[in-house]
Amino acid sequence: MIFPVPLEPGILLKRYKRFLADIELENNEQVTVHCPNSGSMLSCSAPGSPVLLSRSSNPKRKYPLTLEMVRHGSTWIGINTSLTNHLVVEGIGNGQIAELRNADSIQREVKVSQASRLDVMLTKGARKIYVEIKSCTLAEGGCAMFPDAVTARGTRHLRELARLVGQGAEGIIFFLVQRLDADSFRPAAHIDPLYAETLVQVHRQGVQILTYQAEVLPQGIRIVCPLPFSL
Repeated sequence: MIFPVPLEPGILLKRYKRFLADIELENNEQVTVHCPNSGSMLSCSAPGSPVLLSRSSNPKRKYPLTLEMVRHGSTWIGINTSLTNHLVVEGIGNGQIAELRNADSIQREVKVSQASRLDVMLTKGARKIYVEIKSCTLAEGGCAMFPDAVTARGTRHLRELARLVGQGAEGIIFFLVQRLDADSFRPAAHIDPLYAETLVQVHRQGVQILTYQAEVLPQGIRIVCPLPFSL
């Protein structure tokens, strides 16, 4: 995915109310921007961090600037979770995800119960493959982790995948690590032990785990390689 317009640099002053951040632009102007990430942004929201912003051309938007990336050390981290599904679907279409190549069709936002939708359903002949996608921005000591905050919704998605596997479909939980300073992945049991326990349980029940890494650069973001994981 290439950004159609160059991103604008700034410095993070603070992130607050989940979806807002105050930024100092290059001209020293301080602005409030949209922060499209519902997590805690642990390890990628330190005041003083360099950031990159996209600007909307929609004159009706209250906050025309959107926070896209935060730099931690020398590493850019993609924090815009609204792009994650697009990146994975693009990767599937480009053949970058070996386990999901040669699908006959791809359907997004698939309703699987009264309470839940899953991100993607692939078909390969008579096979149905349900994929739930999670954006991973947290890393410590070279290990990427998810979640960065307690997620009851995420735990429900895992159970939905296990239910569908029990009915004969295939289920995949896909973690997209949007930073290059990690070389492995594990669930963040110290943050959400129930999610970590549920991930282990549903994996035993046949839910597959895919962990891939994205290269995040000011020009764009692309999936580059799988990462090993441990439970």
